[in-house]
Amino acid sequence: MARFTLPRDIYYGKGTLDELKTLKGKKAIIVTGGGSMKRFGFLDKVVNNLHEAGIETRLFEGVEPDPSVETVMKGAAAMREFEPDWIVAIGGGSPIDAAKAMWAFYEYPDTKFEDLITPFAFPTLRQKAKFLAIPSTSGTATEVTAFSVITDYQKGIKYPLADFNITPDVAIVDPDLAETMPPKLTAHTGMDALTHAIEAYVSTLNSPFTDPLALKAISMVFEYLVDSYNGDMKAREQMHYAQCLAGMAFSNALLGIVHSMAHKTGAAFSTGHIPHGCANAIYLPYVIQYNAKDETAKKRYAAIAASVGLTGNSDDELVEALIAKIDDYNVKLNIPKTLKDFGVEEKEFLEKLPEIAANAVGDACTGSNPRAITPKEMEKLLSCTYYGTKVEF
Repeated sequence: MARFTLPRDIYYGKGTLDELKTLKGKKAIIVTGGGSMKRFGFLDKVVNNLHEAGIETRLFEGVEPDPSVETVMKGAAAMREFEPDWIVAIGGGSPIDAAKAMWAFYEYPDTKFEDLITPFAFPTLRQKAKFLAIPSTSGTATEVTAFSVITDYQKGIKYPLADFNITPDVAIVDPDLAETMPPKLTAHTGMDALTHAIEAYVSTLNSPFTDPLALKAISMVFEYLVDSYNGDMKAREQMHYAQCLAGMAFSNALLGIVHSMAHKTGAAFSTGHIPHGCANAIYLPYVIQYNAKDETAKKRYAAIAASVGLTGNSDDELVEALIAKIDDYNVKLNIPKTLKDFGVEEKEFLEKLPEIAANAVGDACTGSNPRAITPKEMEKLLSCTYYGTKVEF
C-alpha cells in the first residue's frame, strides 16, 4: 500500500491572504522570521485578517534561517502558554519548518527532539491545533510537505523531520509575497525547487500520482526561473506555483542524496554557511552522474530531458544534455560549480570528509535514492563536488 497526502485546502493566486478572513477558530499563534514580512506589510495583513475573522492572535518572531532546536523549544513553550487552536506560519521555509516542529512539542510537551528524528515516528497531531502555512519564498514548498528541517548547531547537523502528521491543513500560496525576494534568494530557492522535482521523479518511491507533478514543476522551473531571477514578476508568480507542485511530488515520493549531502554540509564548515538551495544546485549535476550508472535512474533522467525538449541519440546523451542544462542555469544564476569555488577550505574539507560522508549516508533522504551508496563512495562523490571532477564510479 502507498499513500498520497496533501493539505486539505490550497489557496493560490494574488491576494489570497484575504482567505484568512474566513478562518474558523479562537486563537492563532503566528510564527515568523527575521522581519521582512513585517517590513513589507504582510504580517500586519495576516494579523488584521485574522482579527476580522474573530481570532485572537499572538506573535512568535525571530525564527532564524536554518532554525535551531533551541528556537523550536522556545516557540513550543510560547504555544503552551497561549494555547492556540491554529498555528499560522508565514515566511520562508525556516519559520514554517520551525513551526511544524514546535507543533509537536506544543501538543506533546514530554517528547524529546531525538524522538522525532526517526522518519514517520511523530505522535498524532491536531489534538490541540491545526496548521496553516503561508510561504514567501519559492523553493522549500514546506507549505504542502510532510517535512521540516531543524539544525542542531552543537553537532553542526541538519535533521530532516518527516511525518505526514506535519503536512499543513491549509496552504496559502500568494505570489505577492514572493515578489519581495532578492535575486540570490530567488536563484537558490528556484534550484531547490528543481532539485525537489528531479529527485522526486527518480526516487524509488515515485508513482503515477507524483510523476506528473514532478515533470510539470521541472518544465516550469526551466521556463521561468531565469526570468524570475532577473526580476520578471509574472515569471516570479509561476515559480511560486512550480515550487508548490514540486513539493507535492517530493512530499509523497521523497528525495535522494542531493538533499542528504546538502543537509550534512550546510552548517559543517567554518568558512561560511552554505545556503540549502545553493548546496543542492552545486551537488545536483554530480549526483545525476552518480545515479545514472543505475539503468532505471538513467532512463528516468533521460525522460526528464526529453520532457523539456532536450535531444540526444541515446539515454546517455539525454542525461548529459540534462546535466549541461543544469550547469548552464547555475552559471546564469551565479551559483558556484564546486565547494571549492564556494570558499570551503581544502584542509577543513578533507578533515571533515569522512564524518560528513557517514552522516550523509545516514540521512533520512538516502533511503529513497535510486542508487545505493556507501560512506566510502560518498566520500568520493563529495570530493568530486569539491574539485569539480567527473563522477566515474
